[in-house]
Amino acid sequence: MTAMVTPTSKRSSLSVEDLRVVLGGRVILDGISLSLQPGQITVIVGPNGAGKSTLALTLAGLLKPASGQAFLGEQPLKALQPRERARRIAFLPQTPEIAWPITVRTLVGLGRTPFIGSTGPGLADVTATLRAMEKTGIVHLSERLVPTLSGGERARVLMARALAGEPDWLIADEPLTGLDPAHQLDAAGLLRTLTRDGPGVILTLHDLTLALRLADRVIVLAGGAIMGDGRPGEALAPDILSRVFGITARIEETSAGLLVDVHGRN
Repeated sequence: MTAMVTPTSKRSSLSVEDLRVVLGGRVILDGISLSLQPGQITVIVGPNGAGKSTLALTLAGLLKPASGQAFLGEQPLKALQPRERARRIAFLPQTPEIAWPITVRTLVGLGRTPFIGSTGPGLADVTATLRAMEKTGIVHLSERLVPTLSGGERARVLMARALAGEPDWLIADEPLTGLDPAHQLDAAGLLRTLTRDGPGVILTLHDLTLALRLADRVIVLAGGAIMGDGRPGEALAPDILSRVFGITARIEETSAGLLVDVHGRN
């Protein structure tokens, strides 16, 4: 197996200042300011319509705010050319489309698109593709056709495609949705491993217990504003869960880790 080499370039923070996003005449986010650091997993939670996906898209530079702006390090995201932005920030959408039967190796290699010139993929692209497959444990699937994969295998392959560009940031919108509990835990463990190399990981999740167990930091959105922000046990404190989700709940420590114990609706 080829030895893995971790990129050594310094990674930048990702932040937004006084962010306001309006879609279809409706204010989705209003007055959002936060700064996120590489090497951590940040999970964004909130009720349906809270703006989780909108915030993820804006942090990825894929959605233009009405006011305020996002920064990669000290540089405004809007000042980056799309190709450069795609090299620095990888975005994994909630329902990625794979419309044709290609091999896993080919799909993962598409993550190198922002780097490939007119002469086609070079040695660096081939090496980065293999490195991404090694990190996600899918080398043995290289020649499989993507439509033949299980849900858990597909989740790892899509993550590998995002990582092939060796980005500063991986932003994933509901990446664990549709996976059974075993595959959710598998993907969560993979994400935790990835942060050891230094990239920042931002996820939107519905499952509060997964957020508790996976995140270094949790951001709670509701009504277009940040209602909680901090370590998981603090951001998901019972009073915040009551105000944001309308539930009576508490955080319990079990042998498997922390979980949200819901007693009922308010």
